[in-house]
Amino acid sequence: MSEYQYYEFQALDRPLSREEQEQLRAISSRARITATSFTNTYNWGDLSGSPRQMVERYFDAHLYVTNWGTHRLMLRLPKQALPLPAAQPYCVDQYVDAWTTHTHLLLDVTSEDEGGDWVEGADDSLTALIGVRDELATGDLRPLYLAWLSALAAWELEDDEEEEYRNAHEPPVPPGLGDLTAPQRALADFLHVDADLLAVAAQASPAAPGPPARATKKELTPLVAALPDKEKNDLLLRLALGPECRLHTDLLHRLRGTTVPATSPGLRSAAQLLDAFHTRRTERRQRAEHERAKARAERLTTLADEAEPAWQQVEARIATKKTSSYDTAVTLLAELRDAYAHTGRDADFQQRLTRLRDNYQRRPGLIHRLDRHGLR
Repeated sequence: MSEYQYYEFQALDRPLSREEQEQLRAISSRARITATSFTNTYNWGDLSGSPRQMVERYFDAHLYVTNWGTHRLMLRLPKQALPLPAAQPYCVDQYVDAWTTHTHLLLDVTSEDEGGDWVEGADDSLTALIGVRDELATGDLRPLYLAWLSALAAWELEDDEEEEYRNAHEPPVPPGLGDLTAPQRALADFLHVDADLLAVAAQASPAAPGPPARATKKELTPLVAALPDKEKNDLLLRLALGPECRLHTDLLHRLRGTTVPATSPGLRSAAQLLDAFHTRRTERRQRAEHERAKARAERLTTLADEAEPAWQQVEARIATKKTSSYDTAVTLLAELRDAYAHTGRDADFQQRLTRLRDNYQRRPGLIHRLDRHGLR
């Protein structure tokens, strides 16, 4: 398979000027560049510019996907929307990074899965993921915790880091990990977050609050009038300095006297989370194996009880003298053998099989298939 790299950048808060688009054209002559986007696919070579610098200067979101397993997502938010101290506990070496410029906070999340299956269609991924940017801006830290979980799983595979991650503790646990939004589910898939690991992590996550009731003018007018002048001035200043996605939510909570649900302190070590994850996955696989064995036993019992139609079907398939029908007949005979053995009637099956072999001993193609499957 040839090399495949896909780059996509999106400008969300403001369009790119004509001059900025020309600056981007100098980075790539082949990219598709518009007032809100930059996209390019590489089957050889690479992007000459730095994605980090491009996001710092021009864009609010960046997606990078390769066919060797790299998934990267970068987001840029206004500094007042997500303070750097709130993001830093979720940072992990080269997997999750956060930093600020004069005006913005930037997040850089990477997942590597060299053994995973690569599926074309990466150009649809950013559309599904972009919603986590607004969620982060309103104070929802679940996307950051998902990025940390993805990093934890990768960290576990690095033998030289084992002692370090075993001594590390999880970051603050946001509410609602057991009930992710659609963009968060897309992010978990994009970062290869294991469902069992997420389920274990969600055990320490309180339920997410429902959406606030729709505000009405009658409800809010007296509440706004009662705000002290200083708070009104602060809120107007935040509005003037916007955009600030969480301003509306913060104001509603302030007026109604409610609070935004806080994260829970991270009390579990990385080792405890991973041990619980492996236990859960093992138990789930054992349950699944038990269910498969139970279903097969029931199927074999039914087949043994209703064997005669199956024998007639075998004879009908053989009578066609077609090799494909021989294969079908032999497969069914193998199932009949297992069904008779399951019900303790091995001798009955052997008698029928011996008679069938005698009747068709001049069909070398059939006899060869029977021998190959141990039906002697």
